[in-house]
Amino acid sequence: MTAPSTFGLSSEARNLHWLLTNLVEEVPGIQSVAVVSSDGLLLLSSDAAHNDEARQARETRPSGPRGSAADLATIVSGIGSLTIGAAKLMEFGGVRHTMIAMDEGSLFVMSISDGSLLGVHGSAACDMSVVAYHMALFVGRAGHVLTPELRSELRKSLESEPTGSVR
Repeated sequence: MTAPSTFGLSSEARNLHWLLTNLVEEVPGIQSVAVVSSDGLLLLSSDAAHNDEARQARETRPSGPRGSAADLATIVSGIGSLTIGAAKLMEFGGVRHTMIAMDEGSLFVMSISDGSLLGVHGSAACDMSVVAYHMALFVGRAGHVLTPELRSELRKSLESEPTGSVR
């Protein structure tokens, strides 16, 4: 993962970037990570190239990006919505996390705050309990700083960064 550019961002935004970078670099088997707002918009991604792809896809295909971090954001948002609906129907309370194990990988979705979600795409060889543990650490550290103002700042920085820049 390339280090994201945090020039001009608030200290809270820089700390969130650092936490995300640390999550990806420290936990074996994590392939990509996305932080998604309650309305399904990508706020932060672990893959700088995918951030650029997401911006290009929005510009060239406004109907929906493919092959980018925005794909993970879309999947995370959809799974989050589906599990929240299921929990309401079953009257089981709020959803804290969802884990999906597939033949070739795993998908993890965890609530952060105010409907924001952390999504992790893991390899087939990842230790699901270790990934879930580190996601919980990330959520515990990031949840209190992910305010509406910070979400707006992250979204604006993702949209305003010129295509091709290193993140």
